[in-house]
Formats: sequence, C-alpha cells, structure tokens
Amino acid sequence: MQYQKIKFSNREKSTFFPVLRQRVDQYFSANDICKSGGSGILYKAIFMLSLYLIPYSLIMSGAFSNLAMFALTVVMGLGVAGVGMSVMHDAIHGSLATSKILNKILGGSIYLLGGNAYNWEVQHNRLHHTYTNIHEVDEDITGKFLLRLSYQEKQKYIHRFQHIYAFFLYSLMTISFLWKDFKEISLFNKMSESGMTKPFPRKELIRLVISKLAYVVFICVIPLYFLPITFGQWFSGFLAMHCTAGIILSTVFQMAHVVEGVEQPEPDTSGNIENAWAVHQLQTTSNFAGKNRILSWYIGGLDYQIEHHLFPSISHVHYHALSPIVKATAAEFGYDYNAKKDFINALGSHVRMLRSMGTEVRINKPELQPA
Repeated sequence: MQYQKIKFSNREKSTFFPVLRQRVDQYFSANDICKSGGSGILYKAIFMLSLYLIPYSLIMSGAFSNLAMFALTVVMGLGVAGVGMSVMHDAIHGSLATSKILNKILGGSIYLLGGNAYNWEVQHNRLHHTYTNIHEVDEDITGKFLLRLSYQEKQKYIHRFQHIYAFFLYSLMTISFLWKDFKEISLFNKMSESGMTKPFPRKELIRLVISKLAYVVFICVIPLYFLPITFGQWFSGFLAMHCTAGIILSTVFQMAHVVEGVEQPEPDTSGNIENAWAVHQLQTTSNFAGKNRILSWYIGGLDYQIEHHLFPSISHVHYHALSPIVKATAAEFGYDYNAKKDFINALGSHVRMLRSMGTEVRINKPELQPA
C-alpha cells in the first residue's frame, strides 16, 4: 500500500499542551527534581536485569532438577517483562538517565530479550507515539494475526471469538521479535516514501542480523550444548519464558489503547487529523492506575499511559505525581481524562472491546463505559 504523510492540523486545540507543559515544568522546578529516573531507577534496572540473568545462571549451573529449571524459566519471563517495561522502555525514550550513553547502554537490554533497539525506536517512539491508534500507521493496532484491534480493519468470521483466544496470541509477542524485526525493514522502507520514516540503514541491518544470531546463541545454543537436556525440554522452557513475558507485556500495552472510551481517528484524504497532537494523545489513550503501587512499580508506570504519551521524555517514576496536574488541566480545557479504576476494570474493558470489534462490522467510535 501507499503510505500518506499524516498531519495534526487543528490549531484551536493547540493551546492545551503549552499550558500543561508549563505546569509540569513548574512542578519539577518547584520541587528541584530531575525529569530522569534518578539513582532509584538504576537500582530498579539492576533488579530487573537480575530477575532475568540470575535464573539463567542458575539454570546453566546444572545444579537443579528439570522441574526447577522450568520454574526458573518462568521467573526469567517475569524478568524479560520487567526489563522491557522498566528498563529498556525508558532508556530508548531517553528518560531513564540524564546520560545519553547510559540510556543507550540500558536501551540495548532489548537485545537480551530478542528485540532490536532501532526497530523499537522507530515503531514505538516515532510511529506509535505520534500516530497513536491510527490504522495502518500505528502497528500496535494494525495487521495483527487473527486479531481485529481497529474498527478500520477488515472483519473476519473468526474475529467474533477473538476475546477468547486473544491472550494466547498475546503470549507470543516477544517470540515474534525473532522474525517481526526483519519484516519491518520493508515496512519502514515503504513508509520512507512519504517521509514518515527513513529508509532502513544498512548498518542497522548488519546490527540486526548479528544481534539475532547472538540471541540465538545465548538462549538456545549455549543451554543445549552445556546442559544434559533434550531439545523438547529446552523448547518447553523457551516457550514458558517468552509466553510469560509476552502475555504481561501485550496485556499492559493493549489496556492503554484498546479499551472503551478511546478513539481511533481517521485522517482525511489529504492526511489531516483535525486535532492537536497532545489532545489526540488524550483521546486515544487510557490509564488504569489504581492503589496497587507494587504493580505500578513492576510495569514501569505504564498504568499512567496518558502521562507517558504526553511526556515520553520524562521517566515513569514521576507519572503518579504528574497525573493530577494532567487531569486538572484536561478538565480545565474541557477534555476527557480516560482512566479506568484499576487493572481489573481495565482488563474487563479490553475484553469487551475485543468482543465489540469482533462483531461490529461498521466503522464505529466506541462509547465510554463506566470503569
């Protein structure tokens, strides 16, 4: 398909973000704190990386039974998800630390998960964060295998059952990194014709191939060579790790944009979105922050997705404090602040959206339901 440059063109709504940004800057100035994560997030990064690498080391010691090693792969999955949400995510956004070098190093933790830093930066930082919930451009809701996550996606008969099987497919998210990153080469090249991305650099292609080979050696070749296990035993552990990570990561990300009350705007024939970028983020994103601060800590503050989408260069450790400022400013300008009461309510809302998209043929804006 031919991609079209998309522009946000409603200047009347553009006054919201300057006011909000000024208030957020004032918060940091008044409290004399830095917008990065500070030393606390570095300890958190060490913990999350340890949650992934220590079980790997214990498995490689060969001192445990097969059942214990399988359990350790599940713990590794928790570590994969923790690194993805709390370390890699902030680092590639440049918000984990004030040091660009440290952000680059910790952003490289995505290679330990089987992903690729350049692809994530383009697909997530540039496309998803700019063109949130816009069909064909935001890959998070477009072209998913057996899933209809956009009302503009063609409906198929099997979609009416997607609320039943979706979470199984979600569990395959991090496994899909192994081939999806290669598919995105042609996607980015096509998008570059409209100026939305740059052509895929040759040096990044080399890095992509080398990093994938290194991951296969780390996660497959070394265990099979040094441990007295069969391929079937290794594969069951590999699936346990990735499926644990995949279902956590996918569910958390989907509950930000595929829930009741969010919009899926369509550009006009000229590629215009009749909205300001910041207001677009408000209307296409939802929070599910509740009182569970442990959950919020583990998932890298992604229960505050509205704050993250408005201020991706600010570390997630500050989103809880920024939330009242964003909510009050949105209300002042007459905009909804879509926040589900907690994780369970958001999960229920997502399941209802999956069911609605599976049965609704018409292009339809979902109505906001009580949390």
